[in-house]
Amino acid sequence: MKEDKLIKLFELLDSKKILFVGIGNALKSDDAIGIYICKKIQQSNKIETLIVESGIEKFVGKINSIDPEILILVDCTDFNKEPGFIKLLPIEQIQDFTVNTHTISVKRISEFFKMKTFILGVQPENVRFGEEFSKGVINSANELIKKINA
Repeated sequence: MKEDKLIKLFELLDSKKILFVGIGNALKSDDAIGIYICKKIQQSNKIETLIVESGIEKFVGKINSIDPEILILVDCTDFNKEPGFIKLLPIEQIQDFTVNTHTISVKRISEFFKMKTFILGVQPENVRFGEEFSKGVINSANELIKKINA
């Protein structure tokens, strides 16, 4: 992960009320990285976190009631890059037909949110059954967490 790739995220952290939402399946290795990251982010008056695992559609009302200026969905995302690669994208840039562990795509569910929505994607190496993260994925996640909490 290079800091210049996430410069927009750090600009947002300085100016907006942000809700980070952790998405993933805790039993599918790297797929749980969004959950891990959100559990480690320190909350403040500008930053909140919410863990939804693979059931984000059940949390639309709660997310809208928190009413952040910016919503960042943190999830394992296949960019066809090296494991641990991290990218922040406006939700409009995500394809709607992603094969994943969710019952509805994050792009489709984002239509129910009233705030600007981004996806903070982390490239997985392994999404098979298990509870351990790949080395590149966990190293990038820990680096990201440290920068967000700084």
